[in-house]
Amino acid sequence: MEEVALNFNDGKELYKCYMPFLKNGGLFIRSARVFKMGQSLALSVTLPDTLEPIIATGKVAWVSPLGAQSSNPAGVGVAFIDDKHGLSDRIEKLLGGMLGSAEATYTM
Repeated sequence: MEEVALNFNDGKELYKCYMPFLKNGGLFIRSARVFKMGQSLALSVTLPDTLEPIIATGKVAWVSPLGAQSSNPAGVGVAFIDDKHGLSDRIEKLLGGMLGSAEATYTM
């Protein structure tokens, strides 16, 4: 399983990448690399104001190719499958009221 490291320096970028509409949550990964739908990935995620990464596994559930019609960046959305360290809960706690914002994200 391929590992992808994500480092979020601020809450605004985390908000744009978080995908709360997926059953167990997920993250959008900005990338020009090609990933296949359903491909398994191990995520090593460092949240704002933390030093140690949190590990979660997931599967590609969203693909935004290069040159897509919207102005959103290319990348993939990874739905959390194994989130035993509570990454989704930690993200939602960090984002708090931002989750109800009308500000656009990379996926919606």
